[in-house]
Amino acid sequence: MEPRERILFVDDDETGREVSRYNLEQAGYAVDLAEDGERALALFRARPHDLVITDLRMPRLGGMELLEQLKAQSPDVPVLVITAHGKVETAVQAMKAGAYDFIEKPFGRDVLLLAAERALERRRLQRENRALRLRARGIEREILARSEPMRELLRTTDRVAGSDASVLITGESGTGKELIARRLHARSGRAEGPFVAVSCAAMPADLLESELFGHEKGAFTGAARARAGRFRKADGGSIFLDEVGEIPIALQAKLLRALQERVVDVVGADQPVRVDVRVISATNRPLTDAIAAGTFREDLYYRLNVVELQLPPLRERSEDIEPLARHFIARAAPAADLTVPDEVVAALRAHHWPGNVRELENACERLAILAVGGQVSAGDLPPALVGADAPAAVSLEDWPPLPEEGLSLVDLERRVIERALRLKGGNVTQAAAYLRVPRHVLAYRIEKYGIPRE
Repeated sequence: MEPRERILFVDDDETGREVSRYNLEQAGYAVDLAEDGERALALFRARPHDLVITDLRMPRLGGMELLEQLKAQSPDVPVLVITAHGKVETAVQAMKAGAYDFIEKPFGRDVLLLAAERALERRRLQRENRALRLRARGIEREILARSEPMRELLRTTDRVAGSDASVLITGESGTGKELIARRLHARSGRAEGPFVAVSCAAMPADLLESELFGHEKGAFTGAARARAGRFRKADGGSIFLDEVGEIPIALQAKLLRALQERVVDVVGADQPVRVDVRVISATNRPLTDAIAAGTFREDLYYRLNVVELQLPPLRERSEDIEPLARHFIARAAPAADLTVPDEVVAALRAHHWPGNVRELENACERLAILAVGGQVSAGDLPPALVGADAPAAVSLEDWPPLPEEGLSLVDLERRVIERALRLKGGNVTQAAAYLRVPRHVLAYRIEKYGIPRE
C-alpha cells in the first residue's frame, strides 16, 4: 500500500527524530528526516511534502527562520512547531508567523499522530475546496487515465506543479497538451491567479508581439488605445504558449528576455514592465529539428524546457480508449443514457487514431448523434474506422532488401513523401492519413525538404 502523505520531520535530536519517524511510518505516512533548517529546506525543494513538523531550537537555521522560508515558498503547506514545555509564548509567536499548531516536548505517539492528522485533514479540505473553485471557473478539467503511461505522466505533472519551473509539453496534435497545462496551473501555488492561453500558430506574426507583450497608445498605425498583452494579464499566474515553435525567430529574443529577466518590453514604451508569470509551453513537432533548421533559438529552447512532459499518442495507451469513449458519448447526449456495445469498443480500440483524443471525441459525438434505441452502433462509426478504409498493417517482410552499400534515410523519407503526394493528387490531408502521421507533421516535412505540392 502506498503511503498516504509525505511528512518532513525536523529536529536536531537524533533519537527523537527516529522515534517520530517510526511512529509516523507505522501510521502509514512517508517520512523524510532533517537535523536542521538548512537540510530541511534542501529536502523540501527536492520533492513536495504535505506537512512539515519542526523543532524551534536548532543549529545553523532555526525553526522560526525555517518557518518563514517555507511559508514564502509554499504558503499552503501546514507547519507544526515543537516547543519546549511551558514555552507557550514562543508557540504563539510561531503561529502568528504562519504555523498551523504546536506540540510541546516531550510528546507521546498519540499526541504526534493526532496533531499530524488534524493538519493534513485541513490541507485536504483546502485542496478540495480549491479544486471545486477551479473547476467552477473552468480552469482544471478532468483527465481520464487508465493506462500506466498516462498515470505516470499525471504523477510527474503533479510533482512538477508545485515549482515555478518552466515546463515544455510535447506530443502529437490532439493528445491533450492544454489539459496538462491547466492541471499544472491548478495544482500550483499560482492556482488562484489567472491562467492565460495563447495559440501562437493561430495568430498572425505581425500581431503576435503586441498580443504577447502589449503596446502603448499610438505605438503604431492603428494602435488607438493601449493594450496590456497576455503576459501582463497572466501576472501572478501562468501563461500557456501553445505551438511555441511557431513564434517568429525575430520575436524569440523578447520571449527569452521575459523568461530570464521577468520583464516584458511593451511596444512603444520607454521602460520594461516587471511581470511575475510561470511559462508553460507546448509543441507538436520536435523543436530540435527547428533549431537545426535555424528557425528556433537554442538558448530559448533550454529556458522553456527546464522540465519536459511528453504526452503519449492515443495508439500507445489503448486502455484509455474505452473510458474516454464512454465519457465523450455521455457528454454528447447527457439525457439519453446511451449504452456502448462491446463491438463498438472493439472497433474503437482497433483504430490507429492519427488525430488522437480529439479524433476520438469527434467520432463519439457522431455516434451519440446517430444513436437509435438507446445505444450506439458500430455501423455509425466514421468510414475511416471500419471496413476497407481502415489502415492495413504494413509488413516489413514485403519491402525490398536494403542495399549493401547503404542509403540516405533523409533521401528515403523525401522520396516516400513525394510518392504519397503523387498517389493522393497533392492532397496533404489524404497523404498524411496514408502515411499515418498528423497533417502538421507532414506539412513540416514537406516544407523542410522543399517538396512541391503539385
